[in-house]
Amino acid sequence: MTTHDRWLLPDGIEELLPVAAAKVEQLRRQLLDLYGSWGYQLVIPPLVEFTESLLIGLGSDIELLTFRVTDQISGRSMGIRADITPQVARIDAHSLAQEGVSRLCYAGEVLHTRQTSLLASRSPIKLGAELYGDPSLQADLEVISLMLETMTTAGVPRVILDLGHVGIYRALLHGSGLDEAQEQAVFDALQRKSLPDLGDALQAVSNQQRRQQILELAGMHGDETVLQNIPYADAAVAELREVSGAIARRYPAVEIYFDLGELRGYHYHTGLVFAAYVPGHGQAVANGGRYDDVGQVFGRARPATGFNTDLKALLEILAGSLAVPETVAISAPAQGDAALWELVAELRAGGEVVISSSSGEIDPRCDRQLRSREGKWKVEKC
Repeated sequence: MTTHDRWLLPDGIEELLPVAAAKVEQLRRQLLDLYGSWGYQLVIPPLVEFTESLLIGLGSDIELLTFRVTDQISGRSMGIRADITPQVARIDAHSLAQEGVSRLCYAGEVLHTRQTSLLASRSPIKLGAELYGDPSLQADLEVISLMLETMTTAGVPRVILDLGHVGIYRALLHGSGLDEAQEQAVFDALQRKSLPDLGDALQAVSNQQRRQQILELAGMHGDETVLQNIPYADAAVAELREVSGAIARRYPAVEIYFDLGELRGYHYHTGLVFAAYVPGHGQAVANGGRYDDVGQVFGRARPATGFNTDLKALLEILAGSLAVPETVAISAPAQGDAALWELVAELRAGGEVVISSSSGEIDPRCDRQLRSREGKWKVEKC
């Protein structure tokens, strides 16, 4: 590497300069305050954990995204977190281990071995909320509502709520006679919505009606009419109807879209799955779902539902609409005067920004300065 290349960052890794960093920090504070007002308590999990606890419950995708290192003290394998959800599940199940419902939220950077999409960051700042100990549909409704409030608080002008339910696909697979490899082939083709590949994968299904129903699932997306004539998953359809109806009443401006073939997190989700989309952006800006019993590997199976978003992605979507108040400051000469020092401390304690000047040059953010007049320091305009 030449000296001219030393400033380069790895692909998909970026830094936030002052203006962008201020916007992200402002958004982080606003959203964590929002979650706090709903009763969600902040937790700060560590950046690394032993892989035995970090790579559990969320499927093979997380394993592929996780950087692994060797702990120089114990010699055990550690992972740099690629997702915070399993860490929060461990905290709920083991560190807190409290009875009843717990509501936890978090904000922190994660690291991915590769980009999850063409323009995605490999170091997103994940922020989310998780609700443990409540198996009811009201818990899912609360989390979806909080996800939509997140979009409102962030200033996202228009949101499309995508709803699905893994129970529908699981009801179709039940009794299909497919082995694990065949199920994976069907799943992959369905996720790509490739009808030719899906048709080939379904040749192993002897029941022609069931084969046709799975094939039709790829095209079952749109408004509430897609929920009609589904005779094989009554409970899942009823949950989708109840939640979508409640959301429509609470948030009449939100567009609701159903995609019954969308199986985000299929390998660990156990019920409703949901995501927030913004027109003009192909990737979800927030997503979540129900993932009961994720804490079982920690010795405490718990009902769970939650969501997360990426603050960097939100910042990119909001672009110039997320305004940060312009910093106005007071310039103070860098002197050893005790009275000056006391006044600077008093001004800072009162909320003013005071920037010391040792060279005599005034920082361009300063519109006032401290000057000594007749032995007393006073704030004057520059």
